[in-house]
Amino acid sequence: MEQRESFRDFFQYTTLSVLGTLGVSCYILADTFFVSKGLGTNGLAALNLAIPVYNFIYGTGLMLGMGGATRFCICKSQGRKEEVNQVYTNTIYLVVLFSVIFVLAGLLFGERLTLLLGADKNIREMTNTYLFWLFLFSPAFVLNSVLLCFVRNDDSPRLAMTAMMIGSFSNILLDYVFIFPMKMGMFGAVFATGLSPVISIVIMLSHWIKRKNTFHLCRTRMKAYIVSQELSLGFPSFIAQLSSGIVMIIFNALILKLEGNMGVAAYGVIANISLVVVAVYTGVAQGVQPLISHFYGKNDKKQVKVMLRYSIQTILVISLLIYLLIVIFAQPIASVFNSENNLELQGIAVDGLKIYFTSSAFVGYNIVLATFFTSVEESLSAHILSILRGFVLIIPAAFLLSAIYGMKGIWLTYPITEAAVALLGYIIYKMSWSKGLNPHRACTKVDE
Repeated sequence: MEQRESFRDFFQYTTLSVLGTLGVSCYILADTFFVSKGLGTNGLAALNLAIPVYNFIYGTGLMLGMGGATRFCICKSQGRKEEVNQVYTNTIYLVVLFSVIFVLAGLLFGERLTLLLGADKNIREMTNTYLFWLFLFSPAFVLNSVLLCFVRNDDSPRLAMTAMMIGSFSNILLDYVFIFPMKMGMFGAVFATGLSPVISIVIMLSHWIKRKNTFHLCRTRMKAYIVSQELSLGFPSFIAQLSSGIVMIIFNALILKLEGNMGVAAYGVIANISLVVVAVYTGVAQGVQPLISHFYGKNDKKQVKVMLRYSIQTILVISLLIYLLIVIFAQPIASVFNSENNLELQGIAVDGLKIYFTSSAFVGYNIVLATFFTSVEESLSAHILSILRGFVLIIPAAFLLSAIYGMKGIWLTYPITEAAVALLGYIIYKMSWSKGLNPHRACTKVDE
């Protein structure tokens, strides 16, 4: 009976979370599709150069949301209501702080950033337009990520999923309307994307209107120990998004030298399909996080281990299906984003899809394991995995393999580094798990 209930909870949380994160991935995927149809290869290349900035903004929101919500869930399971409200309030303080930084960055440094990302004269104006408005909408992106994490951890995974899905489908609809009937070009693409988190936030307001929330704003100063623990727990989520953006910048620079804008456009196809794949894995990880943190707070090691096992088994099955679909349908997938029917773009993208996504199972395993470590407050282990797969291994591997094998080396970089990190992650898990659980370290300074 206990096992059946555990699987039911796992299935409910992860299914709803996967549906929601798939919706979020549509932010950029819908832009990619409609931009490729409406603005051609140059529009696709410009969008691909701007995506790393989106990853950075989204990663910041995810860091604050995952870090704050993990602490919230653990403290809630221990009945520490005062700590719960302080965690939520301090998280909102951080949302305001980072939002101000992003908006100022867009207003003051947008054009310089466009040049830094490598936009040439053919795509400079479109790239700059996308970046400028992306920064202005950054408060909505950050707040939306935070609220989604808190609502999901507050026993409302269905509402979180609904908000994410409605926001994302609104983005798809508005993308079409703004780019085609209204002919708003790149501004239309980013405007549709920026409105999506606003719509999602409005949907989530019902959690407060119906008084289902167990967290509230309270009168408290910003507390260093809460902020440091939130940032520490959420840092792996930030690194995952930040590294994705940095890797895209480096890959774009290397590909520009090898294949020019055509190669960047082909990589844009692969990078955006990767967004969807990673969204599925992130959905599984974020879905199981509240359950792992809850059982961790209750000091129930058996159920923590059960949830991790369910997650890994799910990832393996999904990865097999994803790779089979990509190999079988590589040609039509690339064609969807190749509105000009360019044979060179098609060939580069198809080869890349087949090689790049051999990484699928390793990527999913690493995402789930890093989130697991965060959920049980093993933040150092999560940091090690995130930094290794985000910077230490993949960047030098990209330079080395591209120098030896050209474009094939670019595509091989991802699976090779993810496989190495997965092996190391398994070793770290075996070593760290032997220490057992110590959940009461999470909430010990309420009265400071």
